[in-house]
Amino acid sequence: MPDAPDGPEALDPTGLRPTLPSPLCPVADGRFARHGVRLLLKRDDLIHPELIGNKWRKLAPNLRAAAGRTLLTFGGAYSNHLRATAAAGRLLGLPTIGVVRGDELAHRPLNPSLTRCAADGMRLHFVDRSTYRRKTEPRTLAAILCAADARDAYVVPEGGSNALAVRGCQELGAELRGHADVVALACGTGGTLAGLAAAGLAPGQRALGFPVLKGGFLDAEVRALQDSAFGGRRGTWSLDDRFHFGGYARATPELDFFAEDFERRHGLPVERLYVAKMLYGLVALAEEGAFAPGTTVAAVITGAPLA
Repeated sequence: MPDAPDGPEALDPTGLRPTLPSPLCPVADGRFARHGVRLLLKRDDLIHPELIGNKWRKLAPNLRAAAGRTLLTFGGAYSNHLRATAAAGRLLGLPTIGVVRGDELAHRPLNPSLTRCAADGMRLHFVDRSTYRRKTEPRTLAAILCAADARDAYVVPEGGSNALAVRGCQELGAELRGHADVVALACGTGGTLAGLAAAGLAPGQRALGFPVLKGGFLDAEVRALQDSAFGGRRGTWSLDDRFHFGGYARATPELDFFAEDFERRHGLPVERLYVAKMLYGLVALAEEGAFAPGTTVAAVITGAPLA
């Protein structure tokens, strides 16, 4: 485990040397080419080996705002956000607390994701699912902070999506300005979509989100995040809710086969919870004729398979 940096760098996430802007790579894929569509991959998975993709973009401004305080955040048992926060804490020397959905998990062996969080120094605090659903209510949040002995912690919401994170994702839009007609990405809490669509994209460009959770609630969440960050809806964006494959952390043999095939075609390890669903959706839309001939689509690779 590397030592945490000393001095001002300890509070500055840029001291972790991210690779920015992330590469934008054309790929030859006949499933798009035969419809006259050009595919680009925006390799945000290469930004940093441990704070991968949109996790870097959303966490960096919150790490600065924390100013050395304990970071407390929320997630499920397989949360990529918890893993990224724990890694950031280790690398920057910041204490971290992960509030985990499901108090029954406290009495079971930790899964590989939570084991990694604990190994990175994150203190895990398990809460029952009813309490977890109410975590944004002031009284419930205060009770959670008290129970976790974290009254003075800097709180980052589930998935890392708050106004700071949304503004941090604007740079992704700026990096893609003028390079594609459609910018596509998988969405969990909607913060990355809210940010990249808000600024940077040129007139005529649009952002397309693929929710990985079912329920059709994300449109309202993205609007609320843009209201919080910018005072209203910004940019041209839409959602396609058809490709969640049963919900978060769920998949089907069809999706696994698709991801394995994409890996063989392009030599790209495909993360299953988010990225595979987005890529599957793009192939389906191309087959449906949803993209006019001559369209360039940039697919944002927001994560990598868990090690």
